[in-house]
Amino acid sequence: MDILQEMVIGIGEVVSSIADDLVTFLNAGYDPDMLYTAAARWVFIFLAAFILLKAIFSLLNSMSPAEVWAYLHIEGAKRQNVPITHWENAIGRAHSCDIVIDNMSVSRNHGTLNRNDRGEWAYMDLGSKNGARVNGAQVDAFEPVPVKEGDAIMLGGVECTLFPVSIEERRNNVQIRKEDTQLLSPWASFIALTIFQVMTMVQLILGMSERYEHSITVAFTGLTILMWVYFFVLRSMRRKGFEMETIAFFLSTLSLAVVATAIPGKIFTQFISIVLGVIIFFLICAYIRDLDRVRDTKKFVYAAAVALLIFNLAFSVTKFGAGNWISVGGYSLQPSELIKIAFVGLGAATMNELFKRMNSLVFTVFAVFCFGCLAIMGDFGTAVIFFVTFLVISFLREGDFTKLILVLGVAFVGGLMVLRFKSYVAARFETWGHIWEFADTTGYQQTRMLTAASSGGLVGLGAGEGWFGKTVSASQTDFVFGLVTEEWGLIIAVLSVLAIITMAIFAYRSIWAGRSTYYTIAACAAASIFLFQTILNVLGSCDLIPLTGVTFPFLSAGGSSMIAAWGLLAFLKGADTRQDASIAVKSAKMKEEVLADEEA
Repeated sequence: MDILQEMVIGIGEVVSSIADDLVTFLNAGYDPDMLYTAAARWVFIFLAAFILLKAIFSLLNSMSPAEVWAYLHIEGAKRQNVPITHWENAIGRAHSCDIVIDNMSVSRNHGTLNRNDRGEWAYMDLGSKNGARVNGAQVDAFEPVPVKEGDAIMLGGVECTLFPVSIEERRNNVQIRKEDTQLLSPWASFIALTIFQVMTMVQLILGMSERYEHSITVAFTGLTILMWVYFFVLRSMRRKGFEMETIAFFLSTLSLAVVATAIPGKIFTQFISIVLGVIIFFLICAYIRDLDRVRDTKKFVYAAAVALLIFNLAFSVTKFGAGNWISVGGYSLQPSELIKIAFVGLGAATMNELFKRMNSLVFTVFAVFCFGCLAIMGDFGTAVIFFVTFLVISFLREGDFTKLILVLGVAFVGGLMVLRFKSYVAARFETWGHIWEFADTTGYQQTRMLTAASSGGLVGLGAGEGWFGKTVSASQTDFVFGLVTEEWGLIIAVLSVLAIITMAIFAYRSIWAGRSTYYTIAACAAASIFLFQTILNVLGSCDLIPLTGVTFPFLSAGGSSMIAAWGLLAFLKGADTRQDASIAVKSAKMKEEVLADEEA
C-alpha cells in the first residue's frame, strides 16, 4: 500500500506540474521567454531520459563475451582439458586460482600462466615448494619463462601440457565477440545531445538576461564541436561503443550550465578543462593498451606523483579549509585531483605483479604518503576517497578480509584524531542531522540547498531561472546536486546519479571477463571513486551523511575535478572487451584472426 501511495503521489506531482505549465502558457500571452521556458523544461526531460536511459540500458545489457585462448591438459585430473579463458591465470591448489589442480604436490598458488597481445605465453613460478619444470628444465622463482603450445609444464608432481585452440575456435573467438556485443548506434544520442546543448544555450540567454556573457555561447558551441570531432575520430578508428562518453558529455554539458548560472565569468575555463580532460582521456586509453609500456614507466609515474604532492605542500594556498590549491597565472589547480589518476594506475597490477611483495609494499608506502600529504593539507574529503579506493585496490589485489579489517581499525582511530584536532571537520559532524538548528551558521548552505531543490520539483525552474547558484557559495561544487535539482528538476538529477551507478556496475561485471587484472582492478578502482564521490556529494549535501565537501564527477564546477573525471574514465574503457567498443583495447584485427587466416 505504501508503494501504491507513493506512485499515486508521484503521478499527482507530474500532473500538477503539467497543469502549472498549461496555466503558464495561458497567462503568458505572447511572452516568448515564458513560453519557451515552460515548453523547454519538458523537452529537456525527454531528451535527458532518451540520452541517459539509452546509454544506461546499453551498458547494463552488455555482456562481456567468454573467450577460450588455449587449453591446459592436466594429467590425471578429473577434468583433463581445462579451457583457459583469461590472458592472465593463477595456477594452484587454492580454489581462488583461475586453474585449480587438486593435488597435494601442487602449492596453493603455484605459478601464473600469462598471454600477451601477440599470442605468446609465459609461465612464472611463485616460489612453490616443489618447483616447476618447462620441457624438463627447472624454472627459477619469479622469472617468466616462455611457453609454446605443445610444451610440457611439470607443476610439482603433475604434468600439464599447453594446447592451442583449433582454427575454428580462433575464428569463433572473434565471432562470439561480435554476436555477444550489442552496441547501439550513437548517432541518435549525439544528435539528441546536440539539440539539448543548443536549447540549453537559448534557455540561458533567456534565463540569465543581462548576466549572460558571450563566452557562454563560445563554451557551448565549442563543446558541441569537441563532441562531434571526438565521435568522427573514433568512428574512423572503427570504434562503435560510445555509452560512457555519451554520459560524460551529457554531464559535462550540465556542468557548463551550472557554471554559467553560478559563476559565468569562469565558463570558458571550465570548457578548456573539458577539452583537456578529453585529450587526457584519449592519451591514457592509448597508453594502457600496451601493458609492457605501463610496467616499464611505473617508476616515472611514481616519481611524478610524489613530486607533484611535494610541490603542492610547498606552494599551496588554503581555500575552504583545505590547503590543496595552487594558483598559477590567476588560475587555481588541485593537484590531489590529478593524483587520483596516478593512484588508480599505480594501484592496478598485472597477475605477475600481484604476487611480488615488493610491488605491493611500494604501492602501500605510496598510499601512506598520499594520506599523509592530504592530512597536512587538511583535505578530509579527498583523503576519505583515497582511503576507500585503497581498500578496493587492496582487496582486489590480495582478497584478504583480515587485512582490510585491520586497516579499517587504524583508519577509525585516525578519523577520531581528525575530529579531535580539525575543528572545521568536527563542526560538520556536529551539524549533521541538525542543519535546521544551525540554519544561519554551519547549516546555512545545506538548508538553502534543500529549499532550492524542493522549489525545482520534478522538472525544474529552467536553466538560469533559479536563485541558489546566484546567492550561495559552493553551489556549483559541493552542493551542485541542489542547483541541478532546482533548475533542471529532480528527474534529470536522479538520472545523472543513475548514470554514475551504471558505470560502476559495468566495471564490477568486467571482473569476470577481464583479460588482465590490471584492467579490472583499474576499472573497479576508478568506478569506486566515481560512485563514492557521488554518494558523498549527494547524501552529504542532503544531510543524510556528514558533509565532506567533495565534487560530483563531471557535473561539479572545477577544472582539476573535470580533468580527473575524464582521466579516470579511461580506465573504465580499458575494461570494455566488447568488439570494437573501446579505444583502450586493440582493434578487431587481433592476433588470433591473423593466425587463423594464415593457417587457413
